[in-house]
Amino acid sequence: MSAGAGVTGAKLPMRVKLIAGFGSVAFGVKDNGFSFFLLIFYNQVLGMDAALVSLALLIALLVDALVDPLLGNLSDRTYTRWGRRLPWLYAAPVPLAVLWVLLWSPPGGAAPSFAGLVAIAVAVRILLSACEVPSIALVPELTADYDERTTLFRYRFLSGWIGGLGMMVLAYTVFMPGAEGMLAIEGYQAFGIFGAVLMAVSVIGSAAGLHPLVARLPETKPPPFTFRHAFAEIAEAFSERAFLIFAAGGLAAYVAQGMTFSISNYLNLFVWQLTRAQLVAYPLMLFASVVLMFVIVGPMHRRLGKAASAALSAVGAAVIGIVPYGLLLAGLWPQPGTLASTAGFYAFLVFANALGVVSLVSATSMMAEIVEAFEERTGRRAEGSFFSGGWLVQKCATGAGIFVTGQIIAFAGLAPNAAPGSVPPEVLTRLIVCFGVAGVGLALVSAFFLSRFPISRAEHEARLERLAHRRRTDPLAEAARADPEGHSIGA
Repeated sequence: MSAGAGVTGAKLPMRVKLIAGFGSVAFGVKDNGFSFFLLIFYNQVLGMDAALVSLALLIALLVDALVDPLLGNLSDRTYTRWGRRLPWLYAAPVPLAVLWVLLWSPPGGAAPSFAGLVAIAVAVRILLSACEVPSIALVPELTADYDERTTLFRYRFLSGWIGGLGMMVLAYTVFMPGAEGMLAIEGYQAFGIFGAVLMAVSVIGSAAGLHPLVARLPETKPPPFTFRHAFAEIAEAFSERAFLIFAAGGLAAYVAQGMTFSISNYLNLFVWQLTRAQLVAYPLMLFASVVLMFVIVGPMHRRLGKAASAALSAVGAAVIGIVPYGLLLAGLWPQPGTLASTAGFYAFLVFANALGVVSLVSATSMMAEIVEAFEERTGRRAEGSFFSGGWLVQKCATGAGIFVTGQIIAFAGLAPNAAPGSVPPEVLTRLIVCFGVAGVGLALVSAFFLSRFPISRAEHEARLERLAHRRRTDPLAEAARADPEGHSIGA
């Protein structure tokens, strides 16, 4: 396998799929913590204003997102005997783990300043990107096959969700059990320590497992790094038409996901009034939905293609997810907190979340095909730049989603330290209506753009043939295109 080129049509061994997926556990731990617990921890436990916390997290995400393309470009330019990605995967996890502990154990057990929260959130996210961007950029290097890439992303998403949901189960059963436990600082401290260890083990373990496959000197030696050339390469990559279409659709999809995740604990506690036992079942229902995604996404891609699968799933997820809330407002739903109410809510949740994850897996897998489109046009591969661009979109959008949640909570008038079952009905109505309108609107925008993604299976496979022909017939010209400034090639 040529470095960075992938193997067309080759079926990867199961152990490679599992090892590659395992590296995404760290992202699941981080995403679960930021999306489900960080806002409620700093708001309800440490006493910071919800709108202020959401603003701090949004700023941190935006700063991190601006750094991501530089990380991706640096990853593409890394030139070592271990390849382009592995040095990052060995260097970043330990400092990431240390800062993750500090995020959940602020000095003195008191809320930090607004600037302090921004600073530590930025540092955590940048170090996570230094792990995740190189890790996900390995996918196009491992295989160029249209379906095998989907399979690798299936395993990455499944592993990420297992990591995140595993932490959620531990949070609800061990670290902060029950609604009362979610309001005690000690549980969050243990949550942070355990998560830090898991993140470091997953990234380093995955890198070590893939080491024999990807640890080789890259075929092309990049020119020396300069900010001018780096930003020029980033701008060129981000101007790819297929990437711009993906970015528009992905932006709306990730805003919706960020909003849904960050508001879920509020909805579970105050709208559905889930008991301790019912809260424990919540991550299990999410896991069931991810297993359902794992089963259906492959057949959907084979039958519909990635673009149609992404668009239809986005709309389906929003419509199915909002139905229980509509029935509740209409007075056609069982009393919240009862077994009938919880069972019905979970039934809709499984199918809605499964389709939501199908949409995100499809969009992420679509981005892998942009790599070859860019290579055909420029002669350069830029996996790190494109996937860091994807992270830029996701982080900006997720931050916007968390920010939207903070504003929805403030607009609804939900008071800090509110008790489940005692919130005025008009507050819950405002909370539900705002959440529903935003979710459906974002899904429609996402579907509009993702359905217009221009790279089909047939076009991707034809492009691979053209690239292979180019390499066979004119390897020197190909090398010159990859290094137009005339720097030395190879070792």
